[in-house]
Amino acid sequence: MNTLNDISLVARAAECGDRTAFNELVVRYQSPIRRFFLNQTAGDVPLSDDLAQDTFIKAYLHLSHFRGASAFSTWLYRIAYNVFYDHIRRHQPTEDLSASSIPQRKAETSDEGLSLDLYAALNLLTPHERTCITLQLIEGQSIDRIAQITGMVQGTVKSHLFRGKEKMATYLKQNGYDRKR
Repeated sequence: MNTLNDISLVARAAECGDRTAFNELVVRYQSPIRRFFLNQTAGDVPLSDDLAQDTFIKAYLHLSHFRGASAFSTWLYRIAYNVFYDHIRRHQPTEDLSASSIPQRKAETSDEGLSLDLYAALNLLTPHERTCITLQLIEGQSIDRIAQITGMVQGTVKSHLFRGKEKMATYLKQNGYDRKR
């Protein structure tokens, strides 16, 4: 995405009240933000859509707080991250599940089966591990950007990535996905 174009759109939306400019930002970032939430919620489409909508509402209401110290997308992901953790705090106690506590099942051959297994593997992770994995492997964010988005230090991000990848690999291997094919 063009950072200067994003800043121009933010300026038009914040200073001039140009809703069309903000709409362009929504159109540009709605798919990545919805995908982020879809992975955080293990495929819960209605919840993902609600969280994405909350993210864009908060972004619109606080647009004047965007200072341009980071990319607009980083700022927006930070809002999405906070929206997700606010949701967790309000609705769900979280536990760190081990791979042995999740029922095992045979891998399905269809793409749908793989998606279900990936969501199940993501559910094994702590919320911080899932966020780091989603941002790096699915959204393509660098460790530095993940640290900016989450407010974690880079070493902590790396630890969450390492542990999350290990848990997911163990689960997927136990369910018939092996690299030796």
